[in-house]
Amino acid sequence: MAKTNIEIGQRAIRIEAESIQALEQRINSDFDRAVKTILNCSGRVIVSGMGKAGLISQKIASTLASTGTPAIFIHPGDALHGDLGMVTRDDVIIALSNSGDTNEILEIVHHFINMGLPVVAFAGRRNSALGRLSDIVLDTSVEREAGSLNLVPTASTTAMLAMGDALAVALLEARKFKHSDFASLHPSGTLGKKLLLKVKHIMHTGDELPTVTRATNVRDALFAISAKGLGVTGVVDDNGKMIGIITDGDIRRGFETGSEKIFEKPAEILMTSTPRWVDQEMLVSEALEVMETYSITSLFVHNSPGENIPIGLVHIHDILKSGIL
Repeated sequence: MAKTNIEIGQRAIRIEAESIQALEQRINSDFDRAVKTILNCSGRVIVSGMGKAGLISQKIASTLASTGTPAIFIHPGDALHGDLGMVTRDDVIIALSNSGDTNEILEIVHHFINMGLPVVAFAGRRNSALGRLSDIVLDTSVEREAGSLNLVPTASTTAMLAMGDALAVALLEARKFKHSDFASLHPSGTLGKKLLLKVKHIMHTGDELPTVTRATNVRDALFAISAKGLGVTGVVDDNGKMIGIITDGDIRRGFETGSEKIFEKPAEILMTSTPRWVDQEMLVSEALEVMETYSITSLFVHNSPGENIPIGLVHIHDILKSGIL
């Protein structure tokens, strides 16, 4: 009976998962030597592969580069037609070939060996031509490919990808790669913004900052809130120190309990005298956590803890527009 599409898909995932699981036992002294060789490299890691292995090589080079290990991908065909000039004598080579007998890979590896460069192989056969030429061989062999024909590179390329990820993770931990290091290499993406963007970069300041004095009546406080469009105003004393905040919700609730007479009363009767503050150097992602914890949508920003002089305000809408989510 023919298998269903669901069964075929499940079988493919199972075969690939088993192939990756088998790699765990091959993280051995050869893997340790590969990590140490790359750590001691004063140049870059040159990653190369042909066909599907070439596509995996590009991903490995990208992962290494984004986690603190300078790396580039070189196509073996292009390398044989001039791109070898990008390789220096300080580099380390990672060559990928499931068979270990890919002609283009063997050709450029011979050139790398003549340059005196250490070669790390990701190979499906340790005793292949590539395995015999290389200084270090990381075994990425698989029992079978995921397809029924056992031909199309599937489980084998997945195994190479997983071994590359394992190598990158070991290297980033050996380099004590930090969140700030990651952010510096990813400044434009969501992750980079989450790790780099600070409150001072998006807060409202100057004329955009809504404040009234304690003597201001509720009506004028409402006008101030409406004019700034942030749903809140700070209440400051004669020295510019903030003594509380009033939201449009506070005024609405005051009107519901005190009718229109509330509009002529001093704003301070409706204010919350213990507002939440944040520092301008705080990450925007941390400010968002404060908002979520206390179910608020605005945070005033102080210039120095304890002085209570507002220099800015950050609103939930600003955070949503910042791109950290």
